[in-house]
Amino acid sequence: MKTWQNWLWILAAGAAWVCAVFGLHGRTWTPHEIAGLAIMALAYCCWALARLQLGTSFAIRPQAKELVTRGLYSKIQNPVYVFNAIFYAGLFVFFGRPAWFLFFLVLIPLQLVRIREERSALEAKFGDAYREYRKRTWF
Repeated sequence: MKTWQNWLWILAAGAAWVCAVFGLHGRTWTPHEIAGLAIMALAYCCWALARLQLGTSFAIRPQAKELVTRGLYSKIQNPVYVFNAIFYAGLFVFFGRPAWFLFFLVLIPLQLVRIREERSALEAKFGDAYREYRKRTWF
């Protein structure tokens, strides 16, 4: 995906998020809403940064275009997935629905399958460099 397309996607997702949160809210904020909003805002910013750092390597289907090891990717192998999950956690806190955390019973296994496919593609193309990268990073 081209850089301008990444920016467009990030801005559109952010605008939709802001409209949804503030458009649905017309009263005094509760502590759990403030906490949820803080979690969502931080997670969204980190998710957006991860998407930008991934650059043109982002793809819908697993592809090994480039081994990205800079920025957030220097510490976390899959920051897009990590911060996406944290965003959902903030959303559940915001709405005060602890039962919604059961969503992770579906989301996490699906993400693990996707990660396994991506790892296979990256290992096939980058071999030892990718294996070394995995040793020094988390998840």
